[in-house]
Amino acid sequence: MQTRVDINCDMGEGYGPFAPRFDAEIIPYISSANVACGFHAGDPMHMKRTVLLAEAAGVGVGAHPGLPDLMGFGRREMRITPEEAAAYVAYQIGALQAFTSSGRLQHVKPHGALYNMGTRNEELALAVAEAVKQVDPGLILVGMAGSAWIEAGRKTGLRVAREVFADRSMNPDGSLVHRSRPGAVIGDLDQVVDRVMSIVKHGKVTAIDGREVEIGGDTICLHGDTPGAADMARTIRQRLESAGITVIPMGTFCE
Repeated sequence: MQTRVDINCDMGEGYGPFAPRFDAEIIPYISSANVACGFHAGDPMHMKRTVLLAEAAGVGVGAHPGLPDLMGFGRREMRITPEEAAAYVAYQIGALQAFTSSGRLQHVKPHGALYNMGTRNEELALAVAEAVKQVDPGLILVGMAGSAWIEAGRKTGLRVAREVFADRSMNPDGSLVHRSRPGAVIGDLDQVVDRVMSIVKHGKVTAIDGREVEIGGDTICLHGDTPGAADMARTIRQRLESAGITVIPMGTFCE
């Protein structure tokens, strides 16, 4: 059984007058925040406010770079080269760093379609990892457990955080069920909590077809736009801590 784990959540995913609804409610229960950097969501004011919110709560601040696709919320795949992906990510990291009190971030977690593309495209994942290292070799690269992101981070000498998902269904091969399929996003609180506890305590989770999949992770992802997200975050943290598992920012223990 793990004795420590990070809880991360995507935040700052508003734009202009459209503010994220649940960020302030969720922030007390997570340990790392992935802040949208302007390509799939977010803008300078939202970035600034979200960083201030996270820093005040003692939460690790990370960049959540996506594809340049505001209309599609960064969830539509694009035909881009590894060089382009690297440039997009470096640009967004630098923009978010400017709003931090220390000028440094804890981690980088790609968003949406970019994240999914990198799980299976080793060349793209490696290019992004190298870009992250060039910006700051102390950054942690967050990627799906067992994916090309983790291998790319290790190859470039970055620290990595293996990510698992509390509220997303999994295929038997360890990939996420596409959001277009029924049951891809899990809204039942008891089911989500049970999945988290199974992963952390036993290194196993039930796939969408009922099969058991072995999986381990350093950080648990919650989605702030899931209905009841704040209650979900609070309950998960309480259950973890009641089981003797410490919830702390990934920067304190990831290697």
